[in-house]
Amino acid sequence: MSTILKGAPVVAAMNEANAARCAALREKGVVPTLAVVRVGERPDDLSYEKGVMARCAKVGVEVKQFLLPADASQEELLRVIAGINADAAIHGCLLFRPLPKQFDDRTIRAALSPEKDIDGITDGSLAGVFTNTAVGYPPCTAQACLEILKFYNIPLSGRRAVVVGRSLVVGKPAAMMLDRENATVTLCNSRTQSLPDVCREADVVVVAMGRMGFIGAEHLRAGQVVVDVGIHVNEEGRLCGDVRFGEAEPVVEAITPVPGGVGTVTTSVLVSHVVEAAEKAASE
Repeated sequence: MSTILKGAPVVAAMNEANAARCAALREKGVVPTLAVVRVGERPDDLSYEKGVMARCAKVGVEVKQFLLPADASQEELLRVIAGINADAAIHGCLLFRPLPKQFDDRTIRAALSPEKDIDGITDGSLAGVFTNTAVGYPPCTAQACLEILKFYNIPLSGRRAVVVGRSLVVGKPAAMMLDRENATVTLCNSRTQSLPDVCREADVVVVAMGRMGFIGAEHLRAGQVVVDVGIHVNEEGRLCGDVRFGEAEPVVEAITPVPGGVGTVTTSVLVSHVVEAAEKAASE
């Protein structure tokens, strides 16, 4: 039986740390503040927004909502973003995507200042991840994978890591962040030849393919740590991941659950980015 790397203890530790940091900032007269920008009312956006606001309230981060109708123009959204960029009292911005079809995503992303991009969506933030410089912030889900590994004291330096999935949201930034921890990283995709063999060579496997049950027992071996980023609804209406948990759990040393794993930590990472941005502003 493997160790289940639950997200709840990670979240509790991050909440405690973020609350203490917020309290210290407020003593200096700085109120950590997040701008939430939403166009329309997609159910998944509303659900995530509710969770973000609850997490922010728990630790002392203020939230300002900028809500636009689904038929808003690109010019309207650009004006909102420009205002957020210019407002020194706002430290971070969460922009819900995908945007409606009338928007050019690249133009919108480019308009947001990387210093306020706490969700890692701008080219500047991604450049910071790939060059290991303090420009913007890494994508929250990618960092959540690392936060879990660090919390559970999973050694990374000198170990082999395989990342399955090459998106800019998780796969590629997670690979760079693992490299920063001195892991030897292999970045794979659905066309990687002999993928089961490659995965079995790893000490740590991060799976972010976005395909339900893509990874099974044939990809895994004893002693591995598996981080499952995927989240899907199966035919029975239950949440599940990119890894076939029932096959993996008896084999590997440790594994994140779905639900209750990476997804639960992502929001706390976002909040910690807001706090960090406020700390930077306070030190200037």
